Amino acid sequence: MRIAICDDDEWELTRFSRLITEYQISRSISFPCHFFRNGFDLLGDIKGGEYDLVLLDVLMPGVNGIQITQELRELDKNVRLVFITSSAEFAVESYNVGAYHYLLKPLETDSFFSLLDRVRGELCIREEEGFVLKNREGIVRISFAELEYVEVINKTVSFHLAGGIIREVTAALADFEGKLLMRPEFVKIHRSYLMNLGCIQAIDTNCVVTKGGHSIPISRQRRSKVRDAYMHFLHQKKTAVSASDGRKAVSAEKPKRPDGPWRILLVDDDPADRTLWADILRSHGCVAELAENGKKALELVKGEDYDCVLLDVMLPGEDSFAICEELCRMMHAPVIFLSCVTEPSRQVEGFAVGGIDYITKDTTAELFWAKVETRIRLAGSDRTRFCYGPLLLDLEERKVLLDKAELPLTPIEFDILWLLAEHAEHIFTQEEIFDRIWGNQLWDGGQMVQTHMSKLRRKLEKAWERHRFIETVWGQGYRFHIEERKDVWEK
Repeated sequence: MRIAICDDDEWELTRFSRLITEYQISRSISFPCHFFRNGFDLLGDIKGGEYDLVLLDVLMPGVNGIQITQELRELDKNVRLVFITSSAEFAVESYNVGAYHYLLKPLETDSFFSLLDRVRGELCIREEEGFVLKNREGIVRISFAELEYVEVINKTVSFHLAGGIIREVTAALADFEGKLLMRPEFVKIHRSYLMNLGCIQAIDTNCVVTKGGHSIPISRQRRSKVRDAYMHFLHQKKTAVSASDGRKAVSAEKPKRPDGPWRILLVDDDPADRTLWADILRSHGCVAELAENGKKALELVKGEDYDCVLLDVMLPGEDSFAICEELCRMMHAPVIFLSCVTEPSRQVEGFAVGGIDYITKDTTAELFWAKVETRIRLAGSDRTRFCYGPLLLDLEERKVLLDKAELPLTPIEFDILWLLAEHAEHIFTQEEIFDRIWGNQLWDGGQMVQTHMSKLRRKLEKAWERHRFIETVWGQGYRFHIEERKDVWEK
């Protein structure tokens, strides 16, 4: 386990150092721990893969923990990020940027040790799902899930990972074949290449085309075997996962949604609230079905398919969070909580059991609908790809390709691009974008929108200088700009 701790308070860093030492002695283990006094030093040290756990103070001068996390996620998608602060007010915001956990100061020894034990346990499991590679950069962990293909040229073996990351080591391909080919998702397609079947977009006559747009040569004698292995892999992927207690099975891939209005299940014990929310949904063309309790909702889900479930948190005599977990096991549709409760701890608990948003009952009708619509679309619909010239948005894989090369975007950047592209030529104000993407947070005056929009535009313009896809309309907002071609949805 490799840990980084960032806090501007010298006393806190000293306390962390003492706690880490006590933990290592109590568990009879040793691991590296690096300390940073500001976010800039931490960001300058990270290139991706150096740490398994990063603990961040939220309130620091210059750049705060939330902003640091947004940058860290672009550098390392797998690192666990834990916020440490004296206030619970940032708990929901920490969830939105992918925090692993949230600790309050003063830090309790038992809770801190429990966190480290849990991370160590997860890392032991992850070791079985990847392997450690030693190269010139040091020691890095390669995850099987992120490994797209392996290539050997002369005596250099290159591991091509998701997001365009490449790890190289001086060795022979045979040194890694045994470990990879024991797994069902890997196959040898050429004497110089091993391929992850889950990363294949197409198999042509002489090559395999990856989802990232790379063409990998396939030898003639292996072509038939690779195709058979790929078809078997797809079949296994689509096989339904049967529940042991006879519940409705949920397939590994999202089912094709039938045409027609969105079907939304509204679960609330209050008749007045049911009527209020149902009227809003129906005014937007949705089919709203009602349930007064969780038991009725579970019965309806067994026999019907829904695009979304709106679930009241305070159902008398029932545990709404347990109901949410059950609903998520039975269906693919997103679950959004409705509640008068606004405590961050309760909202975090709702997110932890599978809810994707938390709408308070004092929300305006306009914002309520904006959140529901956005979450249903972001959960996936029958439209899976959006094409505009060289730009391709794959909604199923949540990937963006520019001229067949993958453009690495953060989840928020992807959602912003999708929102603008879907409504091409429509001018969105900063506040409209904020409401659609960060609907459960307080308006910050546009700072978050400006920051993410700036990064997104730089990435697009760097990858494709011949066209500016996002245009600033001064004094109004932003729009996805079409010059020559019309947008096309592929189904």
